Amino acid sequence: MTTPTVTELVRNGNQVGKRVELARYSIPAGERVLHGQRINGVVRVTDNPAGGRGRAYLVERELEQDGNAALQALVADYVDQAERHGVIPMQVPLGRYLAHIED
Repeated sequence: MTTPTVTELVRNGNQVGKRVELARYSIPAGERVLHGQRINGVVRVTDNPAGGRGRAYLVERELEQDGNAALQALVADYVDQAERHGVIPMQVPLGRYLAHIED
């Protein structure tokens, strides 16, 4: 993934980079898309419904400190967990998720 260089100003004055699709995955509830975007110099990864309607989840932010390899590892693991368990990983309460993966 390359770092977006095009920015635009939004209403509140924050610089926002182009939103980049990092991955797609399907679960029983539907297709989802992971996006990366730089906002005020901070990289954010979000999980969004592919159809554009529904809840979005913040997966991680400030990944620019760890580099592209960390971003790629996060995306690969996130998609693997979503497809393996058939759920949006950010939607499941942590305690229930940890109990589920220990089985």
